[in-house]
Amino acid sequence: MKQNWLEKAEGIRLSDYTYNLPDERVAKYPLAHRDQSKLLVYRQGKISHHQFDELPVFLPKHTLLVFNDTRVIPARAHFTKDTGASIELLLLHPEWPTRIINEAMLVQKSSVWACMIGNKKRWKAKDTLHTELVLNGQSVALTARYEDVEKNLVRFDWESGHDFLEVVKALGEIPLPPYLHRDAQAEDTLTYQTVYARQDGAVAAPTAGLHFTDRVFDALAHKAIDRTYLTLHVGAGTFQPIKVDTVTEHHMHSEQIVFTRKTIEDLQAHAGQIVPVGTTSMRSLESLYWYGVKLLRKETTEFFIEKLYPYPLIEQGSPQLSDSLGAILAFMEERNMEEIVGETEIFIFPGYKFQICKGLVTNFHQPGSTLLLLIAALIGDSWRSIYDQAMEGNYRFLSYGDSSLLWAQEV
Repeated sequence: MKQNWLEKAEGIRLSDYTYNLPDERVAKYPLAHRDQSKLLVYRQGKISHHQFDELPVFLPKHTLLVFNDTRVIPARAHFTKDTGASIELLLLHPEWPTRIINEAMLVQKSSVWACMIGNKKRWKAKDTLHTELVLNGQSVALTARYEDVEKNLVRFDWESGHDFLEVVKALGEIPLPPYLHRDAQAEDTLTYQTVYARQDGAVAAPTAGLHFTDRVFDALAHKAIDRTYLTLHVGAGTFQPIKVDTVTEHHMHSEQIVFTRKTIEDLQAHAGQIVPVGTTSMRSLESLYWYGVKLLRKETTEFFIEKLYPYPLIEQGSPQLSDSLGAILAFMEERNMEEIVGETEIFIFPGYKFQICKGLVTNFHQPGSTLLLLIAALIGDSWRSIYDQAMEGNYRFLSYGDSSLLWAQEV
């Protein structure tokens, strides 16, 4: 006999979470001033329309805003074979000599990455791709060859004295979302990056953060709005469409997350007042809670959250947030750890009960996407009236589009 939570989950149909998004409503370019975008505010069934630089007005004093400080790397690289065929590589995640992205950026001489490969049929297993880079005024030879054809693993080799991040910056371009239908331009290097980005490794920006400026941060500080940072290196899987109507059958991508001890202590001190900036921050926070649950249940010390792990536990009744975070801090204290690295494929859809997050700052998402399902989990069926009003109000959609502040149903 099936568990009740699974019966409910299998009853969720993708067709109930779609809407018509004309291409002309997708923002192809950012505004000249980041904080001049529109801001839709939703709370307790009421919708109001504002400008993003008014955000501090709608946040209670001592709210903790949680930001994802990942930095987008120029992860799209082009090689040309001797035959003239063009091979495009999109870096996804490192495999060797380390899977930890922050460390992989510092590797020298050789590295293996999982890639998306454009024009793969023209790149034979035995072929080695060559290119010359200019690093610090010197010419550096770089080669790329298959490490594993079936798994799309590519080995990069280059001359010593340069780390992989230097190589990527010299080789690649910013990988804009596919729905923009345009090539990256020089200004995207700055505009498709948050002003607080610090940790190199993402292939997509945490776009809810693109609206923040120093001026907005000053206004937040003036109102005693607190902030803290985590790192989730956004992967290309964030753009992966759901291709099945029964959403639980969707293959959820995994992404790497990093929390410092200070961030977890900040969360502990602000329980009940936590608002993530962006869906990546929200998925990270909720994953952190469930990692603490795993520690409390003595299941494992590995930080990995499977896509449906929370749901049976939500139905049974889950531990207090303070207990979950306390278990993680105790674990870190025992091992003298200042940060903890994990991975998550958590899939948040209607029926999920949020354990940490009370609201969300976010952009407007694609129809029938995992991100829209997350929004519906947070605010229920109101998502449709919100998106209808945004459409009627001429809001700009997706990565370079406008913003919203959404409060959870219970608030």
